[in-house]
Formats: sequence, structure tokens, C-alpha cells
Amino acid sequence: MFGEKILEYWDDILRDLGEMVAIPSVAVPQEGPYPFGKNAANAIDKAMELCARYDLTAKNVDYYAMHAELGEGEENAVVMAHLDVVPEGEGWLSDPYTMEIRDGKAYGRGVSDNKGPAIVALHCLRALRDAGVVGKRKLRVVLGSAEEIGMQDMGYYFSKEQHPTMGFTPDSSYGICHCEKGLFNFSFSGKVGEKIKSFKAGTVVNAVPYKAEADVLCCDKGFKKLTDAAEAAETKFDITRTEDGAHIVAHGVASHAAWPQGGVNAAAHLVRLLVSVWGDKCGPLFTFIDEKIGLTYDGSLLGVNVSDSISGPLTFNLGIMKVENGEGTVYIDIRYPALANGAAIDKTLRANVESCGLTYNLGHDEPPLYLPKDGPLVQLLSGAYEDVTGDKCDIFAMGGGTYARQMFGNGVAFGASFHDDESNAHNCNESLNLESYKKHAQICLEAMYRLFTAD
Repeated sequence: MFGEKILEYWDDILRDLGEMVAIPSVAVPQEGPYPFGKNAANAIDKAMELCARYDLTAKNVDYYAMHAELGEGEENAVVMAHLDVVPEGEGWLSDPYTMEIRDGKAYGRGVSDNKGPAIVALHCLRALRDAGVVGKRKLRVVLGSAEEIGMQDMGYYFSKEQHPTMGFTPDSSYGICHCEKGLFNFSFSGKVGEKIKSFKAGTVVNAVPYKAEADVLCCDKGFKKLTDAAEAAETKFDITRTEDGAHIVAHGVASHAAWPQGGVNAAAHLVRLLVSVWGDKCGPLFTFIDEKIGLTYDGSLLGVNVSDSISGPLTFNLGIMKVENGEGTVYIDIRYPALANGAAIDKTLRANVESCGLTYNLGHDEPPLYLPKDGPLVQLLSGAYEDVTGDKCDIFAMGGGTYARQMFGNGVAFGASFHDDESNAHNCNESLNLESYKKHAQICLEAMYRLFTAD
């Protein structure tokens, strides 16, 4: 297998990954000339530096993304990864921006999502170049800087650069994701009761908030009722008496919004606690959340719990909640099935929200991605996987949104993690199993070789 040649570059891969992890490349709104902030731009600069180190042809496209390329031709095969990361959060056992290797794993923010696969893809180009492989089309590794905050980087990049003829993104798990659910975000806002001084939970809409905090007004009797309710609740609360009430911290478990059932939503649990104690005095926003979202993760209380045989059920995540000065706003992330209709979901949600006197705002509705299992790209990639591993390649659907959506119907998510790996992506102590990483590197090189040379 050609893919084995990537192991010759292993030491360089680990060193370069450590250098990239050291950059806290959380994408943010524009800072001066940098569309997603200076740290995200620093990651693009580092990728350009690595390409110069290895004499790879590369281009920085205005700090939205960069690409390195090999070969020429009318067609453009693309491997897309991203260099931005989610915020580090709390609970790390080591510095999130210093890659640490222990017990066969590398730890650090971005090692698995998605800097590890990005670094491997660059070295795969290097291996193909060093081996003198002559391709039948261009082969590009495109590295973006804003995947975690909506993928606006790729809209700009592909307004300037050639669209892919075929390709994949190593930003999921093996085997091949031939279907990604629709991505739907909305928010709603409204008044809160005088009991609620402040409330905050979540940092990004595409993750289950692991912590929520609130300040409330209450007397001694109300404080006792609050602490009694907290002791009987399903999750952990820390409650401290303040001069005029209480400060409450709810502890949940983070998870990706594509799998909200894998986490514990601290915001939803804190809302439920407050409503259980003070009811309507919490205001219409809180009662709506408790009655129409509750602790569910499928949208069933709002009547949008649709499902299909291709990609399964809709998922619903309360990602961010903010309250101050008597007003609150909630941001929701939905992943809906391949055969569902985003406009119908929007109509149902709007009716529910507005009937309760709240303000509804549709953020975006991105339709599902769906490629047939027996199509040529899926077959090419599954062949690479099976020849390297000796195992049958699973072809599946998921709720996660990847750069495959930006490939104009010509790409899929392929790798880079394996189902028995626990990477803690989007959580503290993100890790990368190094033996699995080696296996991925071989699969990636074999797949890129076939994309480059296939008739």
C-alpha cells in the first residue's frame, strides 16, 4: 500500500502538530485585517510556514483559508480540514495549548478536531511529491479558519478559488459519512420575571453547555425552598447566599450539539430548578423553555421531532442562554434528517414561539448533504480504507456538520477518528490516540493517492 509511506514522516508530523496546537486559534469576529481574529490568522501563517519548510506550493487566501497543492489539470481533488478550535473551557489536566503525550495519547485543544488531520494531510502531499507520483488532476489540501463558527471561511475561499471536483474532509469518524443532516439555528427572546437578575450559559451554540449560572432575588424562606429543590434535583447545583438572594451554578456535561443526548444540559436543568421553585414569577421566557424544551433533546415538545431511515431523528440543543436587565435570549442548534423540510420546521417553531409572546429569529437553515452509497467517490474512499485496514468500510449518516457541505455536492466526511476512540472533542482534555492517528495517516495517504491518480 502506498499509504505506508506516511510513516516515514512520523516524527515531523508530531513536531508540527505540537507547534500548531500551541496557537489558541479560536475564531472570533473580524479584528483589523483578520476576518476571524489574529489567533486564527496565526494558524494560517503557521500552515504557510510549514509548507515553506517542506517546499510545498501554497497560497494564503486573505486569511480565510490557505491551500497547498500538487499537480495540475482541469479537475481539482480536495482534502479540507480546519485550523480553528472551540474555546478551551475548564477542567483540563494539562495546558490545553501545550501538546502533551502520555499513555499513548496526545492531549491538547485541536489535536483531534481538527489540527491532527490537517497536519497529516499536508504531509501526505509531501509524501506524494517526494515519491514523484504524477497525478491526473490537481490535488489540494485546503485548511480553513472558521469551521467551528459557521464555515463562512469556505464561502469566501471558493468565491476566489476553483471548486472541488471530488474530495473529502477528515473531520468525522471512519468509515464514510455519506449523509449529513440539515443544520438549523434559531433564537428567541423575551421578558424574564423580577426574580431573575441574570443568567448565563454556553459559549457556542453547537455544544451542550456544561455550566450555567444565575443570580436571583429571594428571602430566607425562598432560599430554603431553592436549596431543598436543588438537593432533590437530577444534577448538581452549587448555591451561595448573596445580600439580596442567591447565586446558583448548575453543573452539566458538555457534548457536541449533533449528539446532545450524550451530555447534560446545565442551562435546561437550571431553568427547570428555578421554574420549579418560582413558577410564573420567572417570566414567560423561562416558562416557555421549561414547558416547550424541558430536558428533551429531540424537539418533541415543540412538535418538530421528525425522523427518517437515512439519517435518523432530529436533534435539538439549547446551546446559549443570556439574561440581563429583564430580557433574555436563547440560541438553539437543530440537526434535521435528510428527508425533512427545513421550511416546515421553521414554520412550526415560529408559531410556537410567537404564540407565547416571544420574539423568534431564524439564524440559518442549511439543507442536508446526501451522496449515494454506491457513487464513485464513496467507492474509491471505501476501497482505500478496506485495503489499508482489512476491515469493511461502514457508510453512515450523522448530525455533525463538516466541510463536506462546502464541496458543492462533490465531497464527504471520511475519518479521522475511529469509533472506539474517545477524543473528547469540544470538551476538556481533548486527546488523540497515537496508534489510531498512525492508522488514519496511512488511510489518508492511500485515499489521496487514489484521488490524485484515479481515471
